[in-house]
Amino acid sequence: MNRKSKNSIKTYLCKLNNITLYLSTDSHLIIVVLDASIKNNVTTLISHIHVHNSSVIKMIHHEVNITSTEAELFVIRCSINQAIYLPNINQIIVITDSIHATKRIFDSLSHPYQLHLSAISCKLRYFFKRDNNNYIEFWNCPSHCKWYFYNIVDKEMKKFDLIPIFSCKYSWDFSRRTECDNILNS
Repeated sequence: MNRKSKNSIKTYLCKLNNITLYLSTDSHLIIVVLDASIKNNVTTLISHIHVHNSSVIKMIHHEVNITSTEAELFVIRCSINQAIYLPNINQIIVITDSIHATKRIFDSLSHPYQLHLSAISCKLRYFFKRDNNNYIEFWNCPSHCKWYFYNIVDKEMKKFDLIPIFSCKYSWDFSRRTECDNILNS
């Protein structure tokens, strides 16, 4: 998809809408729409799993001090864990705005993410062994596309204004950083 071409974006949105229409007719297909946002070292992860055009599972997680790739892999891992145990499901479509993170799933050389990668691989192995016709697809949906299901997740993400319970930890981190900077300067 060419991000600058309006025709390309419209064509891509049309494909996403066609998936949504197909979802309403096929009980073996689920769509997982997910997003992650980092604000003040707190990462919020949201995932919605849709079957027959209705959201059947919503997950919200909060993590502290993790990278955006780790956050995306974690929410993909949790979503796949939920999705594969739904009855009669053999098609999973994961839609995210961070397709770069999904590419890490199939990169065995990504050492920092191997915990998530092995967990995802184990669950996918179970899913594929259950039926030879099972499959999973990963689709990119940049937030600027304003696709309906992604907008729902994005709005839910933005309405969260999480206030850290242990705010003193942040001031301690800041003072420690200032202390280290002072030592380096001297």
